[in-house]
Amino acid sequence: MKRAIVSAAVVSIVVGAIVMACAVLSLAQPSPQMPTPGPEVKRLGYFIGKWHGEAEMKPGPFGPGGKLTESEDSEWMPGGFFVLIHSDEKTPMGNGKTMMILGYNSEKKAYTFNAFNSMGEAENATGTLEGDTWTWISESTMGGKPVKTKFTMKELSPTSYSTKFEMSSDGGAWSTIMEGKTTKVK
Repeated sequence: MKRAIVSAAVVSIVVGAIVMACAVLSLAQPSPQMPTPGPEVKRLGYFIGKWHGEAEMKPGPFGPGGKLTESEDSEWMPGGFFVLIHSDEKTPMGNGKTMMILGYNSEKKAYTFNAFNSMGEAENATGTLEGDTWTWISESTMGGKPVKTKFTMKELSPTSYSTKFEMSSDGGAWSTIMEGKTTKVK
């Protein structure tokens, strides 16, 4: 009987020591740090601010062609990982609104673009940045056929960039749909 009491006391002491050791170790661990945006994400800061764009649309699958104007208001989402863009457009087919989100996928090492507009369309694209040129590629279906689009933005200065929107049907050659210029509003 004495032996059982001693054994129970030893087990209690050992268990208590293990619990204390675990508590000390958990307190010694550094607290997890909030993630911070990397340099690729920070590069998206180029787009922050108010912008005004003008472009010429070519006649084609997006309408009769003509002048397109847009105003954009871009800001960092809290946390600084995504850029939120609200756009108002005036096109030959009518006026519209678009909400866009720019980000960076570190796993895929690619920029991301997601857009939703007032015509019920949703688009996502993958982007690259080479020097001062952003290129966004998207794949979708139009009229039951696969379509690729390419939107190129070339930084001309800290306050302006040129734009070019192209489309390829069935893997064919790229056709220019629109070209323009966007300028930061002071």
